[in-house]
Amino acid sequence: MLEFDTLIIGSGLAGLTLALKLADRQQVAIVTKRGLLDGASAWAQGGIAAVQTPDDSLDEHIRDTLTAGAGLCNAKTTRFVVERGAAAVSWLIEQGVPFSRSEGSGTDFHLTREGGHSRRRIIHAADATGKAVQQTLGEQVLAHPNITVLEQHIAVDLLTGRKLGKREARCYGAYVLDKEHDRVRTIAAQNTVMATGGAGKVYLYTTNPDTSTGDGIAMGWRAGCRVSNMEFMQFHPTCLYHPHAKSFLISEAVRGEGGLLKLPDGTRFMPQHDERAELAPRDVVARAIDYEMKKGGLDCVFLDISHQPESFLKEHFPTIHARCLALGIDIARQPIPVVPAMHFTCGGVVTDLAARTDVDRLYAIGETACTGLHGANRLASNSLLECLVFADAAATDILARPESAHEALPDWDESRVTDADELVVVSHNWDELRRFMWDYVGIVRTTKRLQRAQHRIQLLHEEINEYYRNFHVTADLLELRNLVLTADLIVQSALSRHESRGLHFSKDYPQTLSVAEPTILTPQRQA
Repeated sequence: MLEFDTLIIGSGLAGLTLALKLADRQQVAIVTKRGLLDGASAWAQGGIAAVQTPDDSLDEHIRDTLTAGAGLCNAKTTRFVVERGAAAVSWLIEQGVPFSRSEGSGTDFHLTREGGHSRRRIIHAADATGKAVQQTLGEQVLAHPNITVLEQHIAVDLLTGRKLGKREARCYGAYVLDKEHDRVRTIAAQNTVMATGGAGKVYLYTTNPDTSTGDGIAMGWRAGCRVSNMEFMQFHPTCLYHPHAKSFLISEAVRGEGGLLKLPDGTRFMPQHDERAELAPRDVVARAIDYEMKKGGLDCVFLDISHQPESFLKEHFPTIHARCLALGIDIARQPIPVVPAMHFTCGGVVTDLAARTDVDRLYAIGETACTGLHGANRLASNSLLECLVFADAAATDILARPESAHEALPDWDESRVTDADELVVVSHNWDELRRFMWDYVGIVRTTKRLQRAQHRIQLLHEEINEYYRNFHVTADLLELRNLVLTADLIVQSALSRHESRGLHFSKDYPQTLSVAEPTILTPQRQA
């Protein structure tokens, strides 16, 4: 059994930030199922939203967030996060993150603007902000003597009071599969933090990496945590449409810098859908593209920024320019073919302002958590900000808590399982799940489609749980188990919302109710 003061499951921006803020006073373990920098944070192109100039204000950033969130953002949480934005960015600058500077300036940082923002307030590192931030923090994590990084390890489940025969709702650590040695290890921890990201891989088309399988949300639910707002799955309007470009995102900042959405004949269409046109929030733009594609029987639409000078595009969007050029698309001279793709999980495990869940000593931060910030639709570039603010909040709470003795935890019991006879069951179920979630629980929904999805999920649940009980666990099986549970929570939440709001649009309930209420699901069996 391994013992640590704090166990962090996940190595995105939230997890790395928390580890660095704890490590001078604690022994910290980071469990990550691939390499340290393989999560969704490193894929973030846009940047971090924070008020940093005299012509901007906290109230404007708050208002933009609340507007995008379609009335469902928690006002207290929103102010809590926005007020801490400048300090969060300053901390990253102190760590050495190479943010882009304004042209001709050696000191001022370049701020960009994205859909839903009334001001330029997004600090960025060209069009690869997440990569720059993760590399900077990752180097510090690997160099810190009090941080143990367990790569190629995937969490199996949390060790809660119920599993130890206790009645208390408390977390004592986790079972973790060491993929390289094919063994399940027991990790005891005073505090356990889920920072596992979102659930993009529940859908057929997503901008997320393969690691985004809803692990923390599913583990939290099984441990007895409430889950909220899972119907609000954000589809990014502009994912590159190309047979050889898997999950490549075209940043919202392209529209922020003047990119125009057009039909194949060159006609702009966003002004007909919203007065903010290309700068409308993501849910509006994604629905407009979905409408135009279905109306015209189109495979994609086009994002045109060719009116900007080539030098400007190479400076501001070097990654996008190079990737498109490698695929035969010169964005300085031709439009970019784009389609919507699942991008961000706005809901998750319910937490408070200290990142605490319903289970004692169990925290959730980043995309895994539902803090109330995003409401019914996340405002662009608020996600990395949320990671930073709540990692700091969790660190403050954890360091203020008294230490307690480690429990003697049981080893993982494999005495009654055998090797799987047919692994094709896992791959087939994974493919089926992602396809029907895309078809039935996508950008536009109906009650009938949701019920069809729910029926299929119940069948998959039974098959996968039987598989889990009888065979040795594998990484693929664990991810599929978590994805199916997460899909069930998405559908349950969608069926319970009898209105259209933000990212959830139902043909059966097209109106928006006068009072905005969060969807909160509570597990029947508490930890």
